[in-house]
This record gives sequence, structure tokens and C-alpha cells, in this order.
Amino acid sequence: MKVNPLGIEGAWEFVPQQHGDARGLFLEWYKAERMAEAVGHPLNLKQGNLSVSAAGVVRGIHFADVPPGQAKYVTCVRGAVLDIIVDVRVGSPTFGKWEAVRLDDQDRKAVYLSEGLGHGFCALTDDATVTYLCSEGYAPQRERTIHPLDPAIGIEWPVEGEPELSAKDAEGPTLAEARAQGILPVYEECVAFRRSLAERG
Repeated sequence: MKVNPLGIEGAWEFVPQQHGDARGLFLEWYKAERMAEAVGHPLNLKQGNLSVSAAGVVRGIHFADVPPGQAKYVTCVRGAVLDIIVDVRVGSPTFGKWEAVRLDDQDRKAVYLSEGLGHGFCALTDDATVTYLCSEGYAPQRERTIHPLDPAIGIEWPVEGEPELSAKDAEGPTLAEARAQGILPVYEECVAFRRSLAERG
């Protein structure tokens, strides 16, 4: 498994080695030791999620209060999505920047994003099925949303016309509004939290 750090600190791309023959194929889509080596600490798995989306659906941008935040290891097991990571951490050198990784059932890549980073994706195919492992369970009181069409972030969603959003995402604040409300994670606090996880092992 190859691991590539992304341009946003705290995010990585994982590229599995696929073994195929006439019967089909086999791969290791998650390896705890390899991930811990790259990230600096193991994933404390608390919840596994799966979503199925029609083509053109956009989900996100979601993040959670830090601590404890919610780190995610994300892959697409059917179809294809454009996975988006947004740096919403106040004080980060890449605050407001975003990065995209195509996740699909061909290359079978995965991405890991640390606590405090924003996450979303756009379904490129019907029945796009995304599964993700989470470091914390769903806690509505800690969940936050940034509007995925915030022009200041400028995500280039690969859809014609307006993407389909949930009511919650459509009502989300812009990044500037969220910062003014004081709900964004602080970069130094996110780094300190990750350091504490590494010290715990």
C-alpha cells in the first residue's frame, strides 16, 4: 500500500495494491499498521458509515468540534465520487484551501483526514457507495457544516447546474460566517490533540 501526503497537512491518500486473476481480485483497503505509521497514531475506530448517492449529489462540507473531532478513513466501494478535503482550521497555513481525490471502484484509493478538517464529496455515478471509518461516533451537538457552494472556498464540483444538497447542507454558513460565529477548529489545538493521540499510542 502506497501512502501519499496531500497538500493539506493532516490528510493522506492511500493507494492499495490490487491482486487480480480470472476469479476476480483481492486487496487490503485498510491496514492499521500502515496508517499509524503515516499518521503518527492508530485510528481509534468508533463507528463505520456507508452512504449511497445518486449522480450529482453533493454531501458536505462536514466537520466536528475538536476535541475530540472526527477523523475519517474514506473509500468508494461502488461507482465513483470526487472526494473533497477542506482546511477549515483557523491559523492553518492552508486555511480555506481544498483538495480533491477521485475515489472509485477501479483504483480503490482511500483518503484519511485528521480531526478538524472539513469533508465532502460529489457522486460521479448513480449508486455511488462510500464507506468510511470514524474515530468518533455521530454526536449532533458537535457536528458542523460549511456551505459546499461557498464562493470564497471555490470548490469546482463536477456537476452541470446546481448540485443536489440536503436541507442541512444548503442552510450551512459560509466559511467566513462560521469563523465569525466561532465554530471553526483552531489549527494549533488540532495539532496538539493529534500529538496527544500519538503520545498515547
